[in-house]
Amino acid sequence: MSLDFKALSEIDWNEIELDNIGDWPIAVKAICCTFVAGLVLFFSYSLLVSDEIDSYHSAVAKEVELRTTYRTKYAVASKLEIYRQQMIEMEDKFSQLLKRLPTSNETPGLLDDLSYVGTTSGLTFLKIGWLPEVEKEFYTELPIKIEVIGTYHEFGEFVGKVAQLPRIVSLHDFSILSSGDKQLTFSVVAKTYRYEEGVKK
Repeated sequence: MSLDFKALSEIDWNEIELDNIGDWPIAVKAICCTFVAGLVLFFSYSLLVSDEIDSYHSAVAKEVELRTTYRTKYAVASKLEIYRQQMIEMEDKFSQLLKRLPTSNETPGLLDDLSYVGTTSGLTFLKIGWLPEVEKEFYTELPIKIEVIGTYHEFGEFVGKVAQLPRIVSLHDFSILSSGDKQLTFSVVAKTYRYEEGVKK
């Protein structure tokens, strides 16, 4: 059916009545059918198809998210045995480190150990003694104030021997002052640690 524009211009639109649709010119019928079909398509898309398309896009996005989550969890699960082995190794290392921490009965002996290490390194002690304990989350910090006189090499030897002690001792807050005659005064805080097994987590 071809639309005759000349025929449209000759139509007397005042004679077009809804009660007499059957007698309408073919061009008017074609226009009305096209308009009605357009309305039907528009409302069908808006009410039916549009929501389905949105649901489809949501489902696709959800599928991508689930696939990503699955890959992540699968990667973790596939290495579960490795993680368990690493956990056992970490617990073993932690247990070994705990054994290197002094108990309450052993802490007084550390002063003797540090004094022995210092004198055998050639240092002369001016001061050595405990500072107030510092409580941490699961351990207690036990600082020791040390002041000695000696040379750079003697102090370096002292630090090396401290690192070889069977108990964990770390050195902090170094201070070096000249004492004359090529002698230096070294001030340092040695810290050891006591594990508090009964602390509240």
